[in-house]
Amino acid sequence: MDVLTLTTYADAPFMTQQQAALEERGVSFSTLPVAGEVAADVDRNPTDYLRTVPRVVREARTGNYDLIHAHYGLTGPMALAQRRLPVVLSLWGSDVHGPVAPVSRASAQFCDAVVVMSEEMAGALGVDCRVIPDGVNLERFTPEPQAQAKRRVGWDDDTDAANVLFPYPPAREVKNHPRAERIVTVVDNLLERPVRLRTVHGVAHDAVADYMNAADALLLTSHSEGSPNSVKEALACNCPVVATDVGDVQERLAGVEPSHVASSDEELVRGLIDVIERDERSNGREAAREVSIDQTADRMLAVYEQVTAQTSDSKVRDANQRQHAQRALRFE
Repeated sequence: MDVLTLTTYADAPFMTQQQAALEERGVSFSTLPVAGEVAADVDRNPTDYLRTVPRVVREARTGNYDLIHAHYGLTGPMALAQRRLPVVLSLWGSDVHGPVAPVSRASAQFCDAVVVMSEEMAGALGVDCRVIPDGVNLERFTPEPQAQAKRRVGWDDDTDAANVLFPYPPAREVKNHPRAERIVTVVDNLLERPVRLRTVHGVAHDAVADYMNAADALLLTSHSEGSPNSVKEALACNCPVVATDVGDVQERLAGVEPSHVASSDEELVRGLIDVIERDERSNGREAAREVSIDQTADRMLAVYEQVTAQTSDSKVRDANQRQHAQRALRFE
């Protein structure tokens, strides 16, 4: 099976991991990113999307593809601009809750399959869709001794401090870095043990597991999410999580101890204090097995197979209808 991928971010780790797992299952990918440059504090402009449309139409017409997999809501219209190939649309979270949501909803109605990361996203979208969270690589994200990980990331200079990991660029407003700073400042003032917010971004994805294993807790303060990969990666490393109630966080952290889901600053503070005072790793790895990359890749492959089978059946029906029409004309 040959798939043309449309994406706003060609290096998104969760997307490339999924592609690698699907390649092991016989799928090949060609990736066509949206034109223009993007950064944590820089968005593409409408012109970038418009000038990508002819490239998509041309590639769909000339390439030997079975389907288009469009990642993120704003790639939906350009995928639908061509009429030759079936379209699978994957939505990431902010494209269901933020200003892009109307585009995502409109595109979803015309796609052959829509994939979201949580039941909460499915309810917000309001159209028929499949819930498939991005998977976590359990071989890359695995528990290791905390002291060893702290040495690797350079956090062993203050052995008494509790390290709270915030693995996002501060410029990404949806992640709400100011709230994370506020929560950690309050906890630091309330505890005798020093508490440090460790804001980590721009590191190689292979190194993220070291930070998960070095941290005493992962703090997620996002305004909205789909199925945050950082939470699943923390679970795989048995790193305790304190998070706002967004996306599928409630489901992912069910039965995980110590970890907390909170709605207010006060609950975030209490949850983080509890995790730091307990000073123990979580049982999150067992929960992470439910969203391993192997399981989620199998589910995505089933979507691909169903969409291409439906397209094949439709072509057969159209051919049969044409044959019947031709016979009827000859009879007349």
